[in-house]
Amino acid sequence: MNDITGISPSRADHVYFSVRDDIFDMRLLPGDRVTEGSIAERFGVSRTPAREALQRLQGDGLMRGYVRGGWEVMPVDFKRFEDLYEMRTLIETFAVSKLASSEGDLSDGVARMLDRLDRVWKIPHARRRRDGREMVALDEEFHHALVQAADNAELTNAMQRVTDRIRVVRRLDLVYGDCIDETYDEHVAILEAVRLRDTDRSVALIARHIEGSRAEVRTLTEERLQRARTAMGPNTVPYAPPRMRGTR
Repeated sequence: MNDITGISPSRADHVYFSVRDDIFDMRLLPGDRVTEGSIAERFGVSRTPAREALQRLQGDGLMRGYVRGGWEVMPVDFKRFEDLYEMRTLIETFAVSKLASSEGDLSDGVARMLDRLDRVWKIPHARRRRDGREMVALDEEFHHALVQAADNAELTNAMQRVTDRIRVVRRLDLVYGDCIDETYDEHVAILEAVRLRDTDRSVALIARHIEGSRAEVRTLTEERLQRARTAMGPNTVPYAPPRMRGTR
């Protein structure tokens, strides 16, 4: 793709990934506002790559533009989260159903996937990871591995889009919640059910597991988000000055 603006695409990429990480790590919270100018100044770029990065974040469902170069981290929308979790449930229950109900022996690829996930999750209690941020990455990898094993590229792409949009909630659950042991136990049970080709149990377990995470959405208050950001360190990022909560 030719760069007709003369701006190196890597600049927009750098801004995009940096701001996205600030959202995922809750340095930017739902409802926080930034401007193209503040983004450009913070990262030492012109407004063109800043705008391009923000537009990509908007396409990801993480930001939205309003007026005069202003942008806002997508506010908490409980209906939107409910819809995303409904979509996630449909994707993952279909995936494990397909894996567990396939005829004949498990394919070599699926067997290797299960073995690999067993090595991560089916471990003694004392060896379980306790770092919430590591757990977020491991948890996402677990769920994506199951969907990818179903061998449907469109399903896998849809799963990635859902994951990107609900990542803040999952981080609250694993980083600031108390569900690490529960996550290990439930993942192991799901893997065993798929390996035993118990379709009904596989579907029931993955659905219940997702519902537990979905319930976290209902606790997603502004106060809890603020506490999570405070625990991360500074209360804001340089390009998003503090504003009065509740003002628009």
